[in-house]
Amino acid sequence: MHRTWRRFLLAAALLMSTVARASADDGAIIDRWYSALLAADRTELSELLADGVRMKLNDIGVGQTKQDFIASIDEWQGAVAGAAIRHRIEKSENGETTVLACYDFPGNDMLMRETFAIAGGRIVASTQTAVAQDCSAY
Repeated sequence: MHRTWRRFLLAAALLMSTVARASADDGAIIDRWYSALLAADRTELSELLADGVRMKLNDIGVGQTKQDFIASIDEWQGAVAGAAIRHRIEKSENGETTVLACYDFPGNDMLMRETFAIAGGRIVASTQTAVAQDCSAY
């Protein structure tokens, strides 16, 4: 019986370390995402997105594929010039990470909640929803 408990505790500890490592890896992917987004870095963004990714912009009712998103970077590059993006992870579990992000553009700012599904080190789904027209709640 004592050995059974020891094995159970060892298995639980290994599982927890795997989950913690996966969450840390997801956090690193999220950090890379926002850095690449701010720089409008097509190469990095393309590497971070899985080929079959589905991106959903809830507030404007738009869904994008990877190709659609990468094609929109020219327009985004002009919009993000002189901007800053602050983000913090609200929760991360089971391959899904929810982020509160402040997009601080030169003329205005906007607070967004963004959810990322991550598998195999790549973003496989992303949903973005506006929280507020400014970042005072950040």
